[in-house]
Amino acid sequence: MAETEHFELYDVAGYGYRKIGFGKKIGIVSIDFMIGVTKPEERMGQSPLAQTAVENTAVLLNVARKKGLPIVHCNTAFQPDHSDMPPWKIECMRDWILGSRTVEIDERLWSEGDVLVCKKTPSIFFGTHCASVLNMHGVDTVIITGANTSGCIRASTIDSFAHGYRTIIPRECVFDQGSVAHEQNLIDVGQRYADVESFDAVLEHLNGVQAVAAE
Repeated sequence: MAETEHFELYDVAGYGYRKIGFGKKIGIVSIDFMIGVTKPEERMGQSPLAQTAVENTAVLLNVARKKGLPIVHCNTAFQPDHSDMPPWKIECMRDWILGSRTVEIDERLWSEGDVLVCKKTPSIFFGTHCASVLNMHGVDTVIITGANTSGCIRASTIDSFAHGYRTIIPRECVFDQGSVAHEQNLIDVGQRYADVESFDAVLEHLNGVQAVAAE
């Protein structure tokens, strides 16, 4: 059988034909921005994109807090005997043990009043109460930040879409272990499920959001 020639039919089908845009109420999720992923001395924290993503996300979260918007962080952590760990193929994740410093949210991003959920699989939504928290606050738009673009960010984006949220990814607030995987996945989810926007554009929109009155 002859090899299939290279082809691209996305434009023919109309992939990415429109922007989704922001809705009425925003929530922000921070995916796996924990010590084992954000610190350069850690095996998964050495991406040259990591520190920029953390610093930019910290700015967005600070604005969101001032506006009274909900923030949900997640870590990925397992029991010491790994009895609750799916068959991941990433060795360093075996060190991500519940209660260890490795799985603590980076101090640059965590603040009192934020919500933390613990996941075992790629998506922040799978098997956690993340969606319940967002729904309780009336969220219709989810801004996704964190790591890694090709894995947990992609999975969380698809689940956010499946939950019916307008989904926004600030490209400078996510990162991956490979530059090609990072860019390819941003392009792909951006023409299927989400709006991939610049950090500056998302920050500008957040700054213009009316603050939610405290209850």
